[in-house]
Amino acid sequence: MFSPVALTIETPTKQVSVWVKLAQKIDWQQIIINIGGKIIEIILFVLLFWVIDRLGKRLVHHLFLSNASTSDTANNRISTIFTLTLNIYHYIIMFFGIYAVLSVLGVPVGTLIASAGIFSVALGLGAQGFVSDIVTGFFILLEDQIDVGDSVKIETIEGTVTAIGLRTTQVTSPDGTLNFIPNRKILIISNQSRNDMRVLIDLYIEPHTAIKTLTDAVQSTNATLVPQYPDIIGEPDIQGVTTQSDGTLVFRVQFYVKNGMQYTIQRDFLAAYLAAAKAAGINLPSPRLNLNH
Repeated sequence: MFSPVALTIETPTKQVSVWVKLAQKIDWQQIIINIGGKIIEIILFVLLFWVIDRLGKRLVHHLFLSNASTSDTANNRISTIFTLTLNIYHYIIMFFGIYAVLSVLGVPVGTLIASAGIFSVALGLGAQGFVSDIVTGFFILLEDQIDVGDSVKIETIEGTVTAIGLRTTQVTSPDGTLNFIPNRKILIISNQSRNDMRVLIDLYIEPHTAIKTLTDAVQSTNATLVPQYPDIIGEPDIQGVTTQSDGTLVFRVQFYVKNGMQYTIQRDFLAAYLAAAKAAGINLPSPRLNLNH
């Protein structure tokens, strides 16, 4: 009557003994040695790549610092390229560091990379615009096409460059509008801040206007004002009477000035010419308002 009870008591004992025998067959010392060796290898690789990362960053910083002190390249462009170079270097070192750690752990990194190929293709197709922005932005910076503070025209947008990034370029229009332009959309850049700029001043005249009197008034004004503006290059070129595309007559004066000063000089000399013409008794007509669009 009591034999079933005895069987139920002996069964757990046999199971425990099986686990004990399996545990005794395991070479725990070898396992600990292997795990310890792997941990030490990982620590050494982490330290190695950390040292390489630090030394590389110091070298890059030294190179850019030397270039900044001996080159006329704009500081903000050097700063942006410096940051980009540091990030690229850091990610490369991180990639090889992770690759080394996974190899120590016995992970088949090559198989993982091959398996990720399809995902990479899909991601690449979706990120084409982003990559194009970065590549274009890098070459804009590398070739020094524009700089912060430059007066530029990009497609239909005119204004002053306020920021240059790897993905977008920011241009502030004269009315204060801040335009964010994706770098891949920048095909043609008209930089108005690199060379000497031409200033044209047109005084509208009538066929019966006394040209000799007007010329004398302009020459007298130039003799007085030009010495006050060191940004004027050479002497003003009084081109005299010419016609515009709509057939109106104008008396034209041409200047070449340093970039950035064209609007100030145009404004000041136009006001001075008008005042001199009025003082000489010459009545100049107002510009015609064209309502045809």
